[in-house]
Amino acid sequence: MPPPQNTVEIGRPAFNRDFTNAVLTPTESRTPTVTTPAPRVQSATMHVKRVTLTSKKNWWMVEMDDEEDKNNSLNSFSSSDETAVDSVYNYMHGADEQHSIDHARSESPPPSPIYKPPRHPTSIFSFPTPTAYSAPPNPTASMTPYARGSASELFKCVVKKPDVVQLEINGEMLSNASDVTVQFLAELRVYTTLARHRNICAFLGSLENVGMVLEYLNGRTLYDVVIARPPLSEKQKIDYHNQLLDGLTHLHSYRLSHGDLSLLNVQVTVPGDTIKLLDFGRSVSADSTYRAPEDEPLDPFDQLHRKASAPPAHVKLPAPKFEQIHPGTRPFSAPEILRGECQDARLADAYSFGMILVCLDRCECVDVKPWDQKKDLLPKDLFEGCVLFEERAREYLRKCTEGRRRLMKEDMIDVGHSKMDTS
Repeated sequence: MPPPQNTVEIGRPAFNRDFTNAVLTPTESRTPTVTTPAPRVQSATMHVKRVTLTSKKNWWMVEMDDEEDKNNSLNSFSSSDETAVDSVYNYMHGADEQHSIDHARSESPPPSPIYKPPRHPTSIFSFPTPTAYSAPPNPTASMTPYARGSASELFKCVVKKPDVVQLEINGEMLSNASDVTVQFLAELRVYTTLARHRNICAFLGSLENVGMVLEYLNGRTLYDVVIARPPLSEKQKIDYHNQLLDGLTHLHSYRLSHGDLSLLNVQVTVPGDTIKLLDFGRSVSADSTYRAPEDEPLDPFDQLHRKASAPPAHVKLPAPKFEQIHPGTRPFSAPEILRGECQDARLADAYSFGMILVCLDRCECVDVKPWDQKKDLLPKDLFEGCVLFEERAREYLRKCTEGRRRLMKEDMIDVGHSKMDTS
């Protein structure tokens, strides 16, 4: 199709700031029209609002915004990126182009691009990200290769990507995108903050526009191990206790909690019987102010709404000032969390750890009625069958206001000690 009569045919597309909607013609091998550079005139800042490909091959539609429209659009989220463009540049292509642009840059540098993430969890893994969610140096150091080639090593891994669900209820479209984003940001904070530890799932980096990459764990959940028969030996129980305690105290040393500690979020590898903590989506920082889940949800996209110049990979983002604490898996969630009164998330992890010890000692999964647990009431027969950890579990399951025992690495038990030496 021949180009429109009003279109100026040039060798490269030119931006014309006098039009709000400019159509760029396809690039063809024609002689460019060289124009004399106009004097530089200070004017309002123009913004590229959207660049889209039209139905005509190689034709692009560019929509421009002025400064006033841009300020209004910053108050709302959009699925498109918005980049500020200084209109003092004449964007003319010809013999004097390079000189004009260099002169303008030397006097007034262009503003940094403004990153407007879409309201979708994948925006975490889109450029530019708040931090470079890259893997630590040599992340596969503690991993065994799945196969070896003449010049390579192959490792199994798991890609964890956001799963967004949308439902229309009474004509209103509802989505879990905000909560999914909160969980992924919390999990990435753990993986990019902690040093490598044998009892925490290894983080291998992120795939752009996809998700995070974690090590592949060949094994079973702690739930499957606990209910298996024949039951665990005393030596195995103490070993699992020590590994769990070691991983959790390592996490707590960075002032971060797990938030959803349960039999299902602990993996036991085969072979080796190595405990691996995973699923840190409900982790919160000890430096934050906590809010109950019933409060107004916090907008996680505010953390992503920033300029495109991201800090280096080693620079960590400050902990959010406010964070919401959500109940984890019952019956492992602490009563104060169920009541919306939690003030110490790491102490709540201790309650979850105590409930896991009861299951580990009895070699079966236990349950507590939620209305009783909310009142800090425990079943009278909860500790029946406990041989190794009863006294210690009772200390972890105390009320948070009555001296509940904290998780400390010094409480690890010598595997060779007997029942009488574990208190």
